[in-house]
Amino acid sequence: MKNILLTLVVCSVFLLAGCQDKEEENITPVDPLVSSFEGPTYSDNYTSIAAWASRSQWNLANVHDPTVAKSGEYYYMYQTDASYGNAHASQGHYPFRRSKDLVNWEFMGMAFKNPPAWVKDTLNSKRARINLPPIENPTYGFWAPCIRKVGNTYRLYYSVVVDDPIVGSDRNTSWTERAFIGLAESEDLASNVWVDKGMVVSSEPDGVVDYVREGGNDWNGYYRFNAIDPSFIVTPAGEHWLIYGSWHSGIAALKLNPTSGKPDKLEKLEDYGVRIAGRGNVNTNRWQALEAPEIIYNEETGYYYLFLAYDELSVAYNTRVARSRNITGPYIGIDGGNVTSGAECWPMLTHPYGFANHTGWVGISHCAIFQDPNTKEWFYSSQGRLPNNVSGINASNAVMMGQVREIQWTEDGWPAVMPERYAAVPETTITEQSLVGTWEHIAMQYQFQAIQKSVRVVLTSDKKVSGAVSGTWSYDAAKGVLSINGNKLYVKDAWDWEASPRRTTISYSGFTATGQPIWGKKMP
Repeated sequence: MKNILLTLVVCSVFLLAGCQDKEEENITPVDPLVSSFEGPTYSDNYTSIAAWASRSQWNLANVHDPTVAKSGEYYYMYQTDASYGNAHASQGHYPFRRSKDLVNWEFMGMAFKNPPAWVKDTLNSKRARINLPPIENPTYGFWAPCIRKVGNTYRLYYSVVVDDPIVGSDRNTSWTERAFIGLAESEDLASNVWVDKGMVVSSEPDGVVDYVREGGNDWNGYYRFNAIDPSFIVTPAGEHWLIYGSWHSGIAALKLNPTSGKPDKLEKLEDYGVRIAGRGNVNTNRWQALEAPEIIYNEETGYYYLFLAYDELSVAYNTRVARSRNITGPYIGIDGGNVTSGAECWPMLTHPYGFANHTGWVGISHCAIFQDPNTKEWFYSSQGRLPNNVSGINASNAVMMGQVREIQWTEDGWPAVMPERYAAVPETTITEQSLVGTWEHIAMQYQFQAIQKSVRVVLTSDKKVSGAVSGTWSYDAAKGVLSINGNKLYVKDAWDWEASPRRTTISYSGFTATGQPIWGKKMP
């Protein structure tokens, strides 16, 4: 049963049997385990410990574009080179940390000490083929790795972006040169010993758009696929695939050699993969506002799930998902839209949001999706950013907190992301009576750069819904499904991160018929 914060008054176990009055039907006894649970207390505003010298205190502070894999008793999380105030600068590349429980994380340092030597050589070799001079000291960005275990080896696919302009030296009138995806392997993540295997794929001109940029506002992609944001999967049939791409011409699926982890050849444009997702006209639109594909296969549903990040990453970021029976698509949304052909992708899983007593979170996407190998539970991880102009925090939108959330699979096989961050709250028996009370409720609509704020909704014991939403509700305890006006919402014990002090609560997540997410948490 739920804790004292689920109700205003609690009967003792001795008095409960005698509580016959109607008004006392809302009284819920305490589960001692939950009432004594001590969850995370670290602050969402970590600016006081953001410096490199304080890295032992970071926990999930300074996380961006995470990727997660389990090795032994630890989960390991790798990420883009990003931190508040660039605290990581000159320390190496691809920060990583580890955790036994997905709640408490130990910062471990950087996976790479130096840029891979092959990047400069390969870059200038490609430039020479089109009669461009070499770049003697390239400027790099180290972005969005993907960690996977293949046999007894861990493969880290990583992105290196060449920030130098295509031609000339005026960064205001040229755009970045190109990007590469490389591969490194390790037999033991705890050792942090990596063997670099070189290039897997690169951004390659395809002739559709001129190589030379027309000015600072010319953002058209000149390449077949943008070689960043790798995700990797081994299919049930044993095929190895790299899913990658960003913004400019859609998302690609590239078949790899299982032994090398690379494509067998990159001789013609068709060798760089097939497009499996786009936004709008996938053949002519070179500015598609989607990126960061993440691919998984769920053996229980028999579908591949392609998670996508929509819009810009500082505020508007939101997560979508489509699915397919085949690795190369077509990927179809919950509304039947063909995302491979450019349809808008639904359902939406995350969106900038705010519960009461908190600034809210924005920039919630570029996710890692991973499974506990023992419990088979699925998790969603990404960064969350604080909104712009939070009082008392300099550059608040640069505060990037790593966030892990549980996934609940709907009856028709879609992943619903839970609203509250994971805190390993003990599970209780959630009954109808547990649900009676006042809730913070967010029925999310897609709004560019807008934070969806919660409203108050009341569930009464006569199965009525009042407050900001009116109607009726019901509960299937066997399935853990709360239905509000026909929308099925999956309930879960949760940690109320916005409360002061923080406490246990119940949360729910689900979708409308068209794939708009509905989030909620119970108030005390």
